[in-house]
Amino acid sequence: MKKIITRTLSATALLLAANQVFAVEPPNRTECIAPAKPGGGFDLTCKLIQVSLQETKAIDKPMRVTYMPGGVGAVAYNAIVAQRPAEFGTVVAFSGGSLLNLSQGKFGRYNVDDVKWLAAVGTDYGMIAVRADSPYKTLKDLMDAFQKNPDSVVFGAGASIGSQDWMKTALLARQVGVDPHKMRYVAFEGGGEPVTALLGNHIQAVSGDLSEMVPHLKSDKLRVLAVYAEERLPGELANVPTAKEQGFNLIWPIIRGFYVGPKVSEEEYQWWADTFKKMMATEEFKKQRDLRGLFEFNLTGTELDSYVKNQVTQYREQAKVFGLAK
Repeated sequence: MKKIITRTLSATALLLAANQVFAVEPPNRTECIAPAKPGGGFDLTCKLIQVSLQETKAIDKPMRVTYMPGGVGAVAYNAIVAQRPAEFGTVVAFSGGSLLNLSQGKFGRYNVDDVKWLAAVGTDYGMIAVRADSPYKTLKDLMDAFQKNPDSVVFGAGASIGSQDWMKTALLARQVGVDPHKMRYVAFEGGGEPVTALLGNHIQAVSGDLSEMVPHLKSDKLRVLAVYAEERLPGELANVPTAKEQGFNLIWPIIRGFYVGPKVSEEEYQWWADTFKKMMATEEFKKQRDLRGLFEFNLTGTELDSYVKNQVTQYREQAKVFGLAK
């Protein structure tokens, strides 16, 4: 009889535990932190879920987007881990650039294990662009001029030396025999500022992400010389040639996603993971993702955690080649 009672109690306990897991209510207030100034890739990533969560009825009230620039995510990362680790309603955008900086120890005393990696919502690709009236019509034109006189080309990007935007340009420089450390490179904060500098003719080329250029492609003010994808992208971007087809071996995908604080409970974390899975399966989300020039790359939970940690390891090895990591 005792064994039967024990089993009954155990079954009841399991049922109650399960009910508690599914009883997690949506957060009363939701916020997406974009770790840069408005106008760049982080802003785009937050706006993507701000609209999609509302359209798919996952939340009742609009998600707030706030900006916390600094170090391609370093300031936001430190703030979440140290000051706001248990905020259920707060998600923070990250990108491949964030992971590259993590791999180089640029996030201070915190590392890849100090947050909970939540969801990847798409992938972007690196690119290089010039003004529409630039004398450089192709990537080869630009790199030929750069090879002959490295001082004649000023590259601009939304991050510092050692960032992914710098790394992409450095890889091109190596392919034409120029020391990457001798490039004229201007670092801005966020993806919007270098575009403004380019349009103002203060720099000659922007190294950035293709999604950041999508709003400008129809304006006839910019020309994307190359996208760093394996092959040409579909739809409206099919006219943008790859670096590879122009003789430069450079492929650079850029994951875009979110993490939450380390002390968000497992039940709350699972609520977010399930919500993202449902949202990313909807046509509303796919439409919003496409509008922002992103391509399908859906990962959540442990799958994303494994991907992120593997990517950080790979970036660390790549950074060592340029003397940027130990």
